[in-house]
Amino acid sequence: MKKYISLLVVVLMVASLFLAGCEQKTTEKQDVRLVEVTHSIFYAPQYVAIEKGFFDEEGLNVELTNGGGADKCMAALVSGEADVAFMGPEASVYVYLQGREDQPINFAQLTQRDGSFIVGREADDSFSIAKLKGKTILGGRKGGVPLMTLEYVLKQNGLTPGTDLDVRTDVQFDMMAGAFASGEADYTTLFEPLASTFEKQGNGYVLASVGEMAGYIPYTCYSSLESYIEKNPEVVQGFANALYKGMVWVEEHTAEEVAEAILPQFADSDVKFIAEIVQTYKDLDTWNPDLVLGEDGYNRLIDIMKTAGEIEEGAPYGEIQTPDFAVKAKQNYKK
Repeated sequence: MKKYISLLVVVLMVASLFLAGCEQKTTEKQDVRLVEVTHSIFYAPQYVAIEKGFFDEEGLNVELTNGGGADKCMAALVSGEADVAFMGPEASVYVYLQGREDQPINFAQLTQRDGSFIVGREADDSFSIAKLKGKTILGGRKGGVPLMTLEYVLKQNGLTPGTDLDVRTDVQFDMMAGAFASGEADYTTLFEPLASTFEKQGNGYVLASVGEMAGYIPYTCYSSLESYIEKNPEVVQGFANALYKGMVWVEEHTAEEVAEAILPQFADSDVKFIAEIVQTYKDLDTWNPDLVLGEDGYNRLIDIMKTAGEIEEGAPYGEIQTPDFAVKAKQNYKK
């Protein structure tokens, strides 16, 4: 009898050790410090991935912070304060051209349109870009994709910044809304939900989508330093997997369902308000369905940067981009 009791004790001890090991394996998550260029409904698939637990499923604990501009996001990345930076891919081009050894690599593209809107002080159902002639607009930080895209649209419509209108670049990206509300400039560009919030509060009126006028642009991407990717390929792949799940979920669900999912990210808003904005972004074909930043799209961005006079030559595609994680994320996807 003692023999059987001793055997049972051994079995129970082994089982408890096994269960404890399994519990430890399933509860431990890899922290990922993610800094985003701004907090906007424009990035709905990312917030869906957070709120629906897709990052958790990949064993990742995402710590999200708002960088308030691509320059600040890149600064956080290269200084080691962030593991992943979500910003325009132009930031990686600038760093490459500076000759940095440990390059930031873009591994997933979330948006394929500019997500900002031109906001004016008066309602105008017949607004056109031509009406900006002789006016002043807050355009964003010099060298940033929002400003370069706006200037591209202006030039496509026959307006030369600095000659036909004043495009101000002296107001920081995250300060533009406050500056416009305080009386600066005739127009500004804002992302959602700020643009629609301004309209609700009577501080301005949404007049046009910059993204609709500009067309396809690889607008915002996820980047990590080359050294981080080499040391943590499974983390980067899990991150891409979660994003892809979020992208598919947004595509397969209504604007109302998306709004309900991401409401915790925008606690001061309501579902109906968020849903209207999500539907607008859906209608604009805002999100890049496969997360791949292709070479053709990248080359178009380089052309826009050259047209803006920010660079003379771009960085080689393969030096600061990798499609591998996005491609594999699609292959890994299971409903």
